[in-house]
Amino acid sequence: MSLNTPRHIAIIMDGNGRWAQMQGMKRVKGHEAGAEVVRNVTKYCANHKEIERLTLYAFSTENWKRPKLEVEFLMKLLDRYLQKELSTYMENNIRFQPIGDLSGFSRPLLTTIETVEEKTKHNNGLVQSLALNYGAKDELVRAVNTLVNNKIKVTETTLNDALDCPQQVDLLIRTGGDHRLSNYLLWQAAYAELFFTNTLWPDFSTTELETVIQQFMTIERRFGGLK
Repeated sequence: MSLNTPRHIAIIMDGNGRWAQMQGMKRVKGHEAGAEVVRNVTKYCANHKEIERLTLYAFSTENWKRPKLEVEFLMKLLDRYLQKELSTYMENNIRFQPIGDLSGFSRPLLTTIETVEEKTKHNNGLVQSLALNYGAKDELVRAVNTLVNNKIKVTETTLNDALDCPQQVDLLIRTGGDHRLSNYLLWQAAYAELFFTNTLWPDFSTTELETVIQQFMTIERRFGGLK
């Protein structure tokens, strides 16, 4: 296996609302279109055995600030997506594993999340992680509190293990044209290669993803050393 093979890919899926507005549609239509891209990208990664984990920024701790109707739609869309995608997970040997503070969600949505996670837990192919009510600062605070409450010394190793996602990110992609991490996997992306594209998420294709991966594989990753 090449050292430059991205085992963990993380994506900030930005641009759904702008995509819809540019076409004269309501923002929610962009989220629906974006859900289709999630399916395509996930299946693509599942078919590449060297890719072990795909982590997608689905709903941040800051997204609650959006208009109430949009938030309610996103919750319903997430519920529908998970129920619909269970067959995709099973057919492609994908394990679903959410990260974030799930306590903020409704009981029905939590039931769906827990059901899909339970039914896919024995799948041993790609792990698809949806970041739900996720913020990296919140994740770090919760991890530190867990260690303190359990009287465990805080070290780089113990803190990493206490995170929602202890796997380091190799390749982080952001769509939509902005060049920032937006409180996403700050610890895990310490040595990630960052790629930014102007493509809005509903227009992001597996062809563009393949191009990014090929570019990633040409990078000499030194992790602070000379080689």
